[in-house]
Amino acid sequence: MNSTLRDLIDHQLWADAQHWEAIEAHAPAAADTAILERLHHLHMVQRAFVWVVSDRSTAFVRSVPGGFASIADLRAFARGSHERIVGCRDGVSDARLADAIEIPRWFGFKEPLTITVGEALTQMAMHSQWHRGQNATRLRELGAQPPTVDLIAWYWKGRPSARL
Repeated sequence: MNSTLRDLIDHQLWADAQHWEAIEAHAPAAADTAILERLHHLHMVQRAFVWVVSDRSTAFVRSVPGGFASIADLRAFARGSHERIVGCRDGVSDARLADAIEIPRWFGFKEPLTITVGEALTQMAMHSQWHRGQNATRLRELGAQPPTVDLIAWYWKGRPSARL
């Protein structure tokens, strides 16, 4: 896998884990509906992009934000998303990154979209970044200090690995 895309994926895993730590450490954030729904969405979309670049031999399974009994259950769902991402990252060849795939009409667009596997995985990482930014703003509104998870901070720290 090309080094920039690998960095984006590895950074995503680390940054997600940093956000989870900050959210769970601040009781108002851990109980905040907006944050919890956004976390669910973020990890559901990660699963969707891993599925879309796979062989699609099984149907994509959706869950709903309110379908988790506790934040621990939601975190287990997130952990499962990360496991799928790592399996995908480690199993995608450079040649596969250039393969064209069709994106389902998830966003209500009338026309199908064809992009490469590499572009789909880049979108996965960028989408997560967007929603972590929203959660960082919400953390501040709730009186917490969100972690610094810029890509440059990850580089500065020596590209630490993540564990959800």
